[in-house]
Parts: sequence; C-alpha cells; structure tokens
Amino acid sequence: MARQDRTTAEARATDHDGVEERLDRTRADPTLDDGDVGWAVEEEAGAEGTVLELDGVTKRFGDTVAVDDVSMTVSDGELLTLLGPSGCGKTTTLRLLAGLERPDEGVIRLNGEPVAVGAEGGAAATETGDVDDGRFLPPEERDVGLVFQDFALFPHLSVAENVAFGLEGEAGANAERVNDLLDLVDLPGYEDRRPDELSGGERQRVALARSLAPEPAVLLLDEPFSNLDVRLRVAMREEVRDILKRAGVTAVSVTHDQEEALSISDRVAVMNGGHVAQIGSPEGLFQHPESRFVASFLGQASFLDAEVQPDCIETGLGCVDDDDLAGPIDAYDGTHIQILVRPDDLRATPATEDGADGRIVRRQYNGPTFVYRVELDSGDTVHCMHNHVEEFAVGQSVTVELTADHELAWYPP
Repeated sequence: MARQDRTTAEARATDHDGVEERLDRTRADPTLDDGDVGWAVEEEAGAEGTVLELDGVTKRFGDTVAVDDVSMTVSDGELLTLLGPSGCGKTTTLRLLAGLERPDEGVIRLNGEPVAVGAEGGAAATETGDVDDGRFLPPEERDVGLVFQDFALFPHLSVAENVAFGLEGEAGANAERVNDLLDLVDLPGYEDRRPDELSGGERQRVALARSLAPEPAVLLLDEPFSNLDVRLRVAMREEVRDILKRAGVTAVSVTHDQEEALSISDRVAVMNGGHVAQIGSPEGLFQHPESRFVASFLGQASFLDAEVQPDCIETGLGCVDDDDLAGPIDAYDGTHIQILVRPDDLRATPATEDGADGRIVRRQYNGPTFVYRVELDSGDTVHCMHNHVEEFAVGQSVTVELTADHELAWYPP
C-alpha cells in the first residue's frame, strides 16, 4: 500500500456538516435475537462533524456476504472500534475503507465526498445520485493512513526514514515533522535506530508515527495490539489512545478483544454476520445491550428466566421489582422474559442444602477475584464474582442474592 497516507488539505477543508448520520441497528443473528428488546436505548452518535461515512455498504465474495448493508459514521477526532468474532466482517470493512476492496453496493464518503461507490450501485448510491459517479479511489489516492498488525516497518531503513516514508515535502520540513512525531510517540533520539533494535512497543509507536506523518483525514488500525504480549498490550492501549487524542486524529480500529475495544474507544460497533448489531459508547453497550448476542459478547452474561406477574417479576432468585428493569414491562404481563445479569450483579453465600438456591459447579481464579458458576434449582446457570479471599468449594450449596445497583436489561422470549 505505497504512500497511502498522502495529505489532501483540500479534502480536509470540505464542508461536511450536512452529512446525515446513519447508524445501523440491525439485529445480527435471528437465532439469538427473537424479536426486539422490550425497551428502547437512546441512539448514541459521535461529536458533530462527520469525517467518514458508510452508507448501505455491502461486499460479497462469491456466494458469501461478508459485509451486509452496513451504515455508520465516524466523527472528527473520534476513535471508533469495530468489534466482533472471527468472520463477522470487521476486517473486510476496514479493507473497504482503505481501498483494498471495492464494495458491491453502497457508498463510502470521506469528508462528504465519495471515495468508493459500489460496483453494482445499490439503493443508497442510487438514492443519493452517487451511482452515476461510479467512483473508486485506490488506496494511494485516499487521505487515509493504515497501521498493520505486524507494523510493516522497512527493516533496511532507520526509524527516521520509516517515519518520513510517506512525506513528499522538502527535506528540512520533513525532518522537522519526523522530530515532532517522535516526540509525540515518546521516542526522541531514536532517529538512527533500525527496527530490529527496537522492542515490540517501540516498533508499534514508530508504525503509528509513520501513519500520522502525512496528517491523514482518517487513521485505520488493523488489530494493532495482537502481536504484543499481554502486559505490554494493556500499556500500549492506553498509550496509543493518548497519542491519537493528542494528535486530534480520527481513527477506526478493528479488534476481537472486548476489553481492548471497551477501554480505548469513544464508540464501539459490534458486528456479527456482516451486520452492525449495535453501535454506541462502551458504557452504553455494556450496560444496555440490545440483543442477547451483544450482551454475551461483551463480558460474561447470564440470563434469568422470569415470569411477569401483576405484583412481581418472579425469577429463580425470588421477586424482582419492575423498577429494577430497563424500560416498562407492562405489555408482557403473564409472559416469560429473560433478565441479563453479570457476575458483579450477584453474590453467593454458603447455605444448607435445604435453604440453598443452587450449588457451585465450577470456579475460576483470576488473581484478584474468583468467579463461581452456580447451577440454580430453577434450571438457570449464573456466575458470581467474589474477592479472592472468599473461597468456596465446588459442590458447595449456596444462596444467591441479586445485588445490582443499576437497571437490568431484559429480553422477550
């Protein structure tokens, strides 16, 4: 992808305030999501000023639909992460943004101008008139930067030469830009070193500096932390986010790591089966997942079967007040729903067999905490998180108390 980071000052100055945000809230997997949730979540958008837009984008490989009618926007200075399991379409989406693949349908716009129109047009392209354009800009003509999984540094070039690779200005101005970027990524004095003299974290920072050098309108990061060990990965997540925010760059990242996505992103788009299942802030997605798939993918999730009665919502752990649930429940009187509970919402207490709610069937030691898997007498299975000093044996009979201090998400049967 030669010189994919070329600066286009004119494009960055384009007036794009009128671009409409389209956030696809498609349910990802009908087998997991039988019907909509019974409560509404306010849709969350990024800051004003759309830089990047996907409008009805579809990509097929033969009979396989890798990306299916995806619409979303990325705002100026925002870090959006595409999150999902293998095969969900997130990497193909990134390749479409980079210009490494052409969409079959839909439009991709950068600063309000189409950079890719589907080869087959599609409804979105037809509606906006972009289908007549038929435009498809190759990677080197797009104002985007790309950070690869393996960093893709040139081994025969020095750090300074790697960073300056995409610059086209005068030597003096380029050298100043390189020095500024090495200061930004906390590598001053590394100009003459070779990539094989750097640690994994240092190589990542050099790759980031190289992609930022031409001041791209959008920076794309492809699984940027996957080649780092666990301890370094956590440190680099914080560092890379700080660098991107100091640079004021708009970025799209791809990962399958839930913790990574939740910790570095302004917004997260959870993908599955080529669709965007839900998009929003990390806190909004975790606390108010719109489907069982999203709830299960973002951390450990258990579901309590519950019967909605006039005076109580009956579960295997006793009654739950309808005020404790997200949204009105009246329309479901007399029916069964499923209530989402996470390990930190529950607490287990040793009990006699006669007075117990269930028994511990597995325990997971995580250092600071134990997570206990409990099979309830009702047939549900839940997880309870405890401090590492609270140690229970597998087979122990326990009562389980719902201790959540927030509204609980729930789903129709």
